[in-house]
Amino acid sequence: MEHQFTATILSLLREEFGEHADELYQYSELLRYLNEKTRSASRGSTSRSSFGNLYAIYVLVEDYVKQGFPMDGDYSEYEGARFSDLFKRQRELPFGSKLQNHALNHRANQEFARFFPTCEYQPIMREVETRRYWINENLLNVTIGEQTFNLAPTVIKIIDAYIGTKRSAFEDFIKDCERMVSLQESNPDEVRDFIRGRLEANVDARVFEIVSYAILKTFYGSQSIFWGWTIDEVREEGLVLYKTGRTNANDGGIDFVMRPLGRFFQVNETVDVKKYFLDIDKIQRFPLTFVVKSTDSSETLRKRIEVGARRLYSVSRIVSRYMDCIEEIINIDILLDRFEQVLADGKLGSVIAEIVLQSKVEFNYEEE
Repeated sequence: MEHQFTATILSLLREEFGEHADELYQYSELLRYLNEKTRSASRGSTSRSSFGNLYAIYVLVEDYVKQGFPMDGDYSEYEGARFSDLFKRQRELPFGSKLQNHALNHRANQEFARFFPTCEYQPIMREVETRRYWINENLLNVTIGEQTFNLAPTVIKIIDAYIGTKRSAFEDFIKDCERMVSLQESNPDEVRDFIRGRLEANVDARVFEIVSYAILKTFYGSQSIFWGWTIDEVREEGLVLYKTGRTNANDGGIDFVMRPLGRFFQVNETVDVKKYFLDIDKIQRFPLTFVVKSTDSSETLRKRIEVGARRLYSVSRIVSRYMDCIEEIINIDILLDRFEQVLADGKLGSVIAEIVLQSKVEFNYEEE
């Protein structure tokens, strides 16, 4: 599969290997895996970047080069890189400060096997007892005719180029957001269109969640309730919406939590009944408000969920218990309505500021 960044990969190969570049790309599963993992380079600043598996390969190939291979010594005799060093290095890379150990331990190998099920090699080898890791040199060495080429330095260059592309694009995205702050009074229509464009059905899931949160936090922030343990202690307290974790994280099915009401919110991209009911089960069937990336009406979405539930479960009581846990469904139209109310309250700046803050957190962006 070719995409915009494929040209960059081939260009770097030609710089290093000249006329053999196209053949190397054709015969190397590792190069074609990098091609698969860099598709988002041409999809805008906030499309899914998948740095975890790329960085797992990057730090091991980087260690391979730093140790002097393949020129100095026999890599098969190398004691291996220490996990602590690799993990630390991953988190030093751009967008990598929040990465976990999953890619090094199994996810990179699992995904590579899905792309290339007939390949007899896996990229990452490890010894659990000593916590030592190696890159599979069989994937770095590609033989064409009687000549063997080592791809290690080029692999580093390819991933560096991808990092540079994503970093530049994301910095432009942050600048656009910050520019919106300065335009909120002089050109509010442009700011409105900018945010509305981040609530479309085809936008990246993380961006949709961030913008939804910024709007809902500001919208609910203007509301308050009166409560207390006794009549004499009743007081007014404003509603505060908290973002509980990173998008698409395994955080128990809770994306936002509202205090002091204790409402739970979950953001979904689809109307997958199993996904909805799994989220409900994770929190022991506590009522959930679903924020859905869809322009279908809330009533239509609820009916679709119920129809799917009745198809999966033949017992009406079970279906009813799940459906009763859906406290509210907030679709794109409702989000846009609440955004208009926020605008009417003069709080556009709060929404933009929250988008900038949450985007920097989500994409592991650190200003230098």
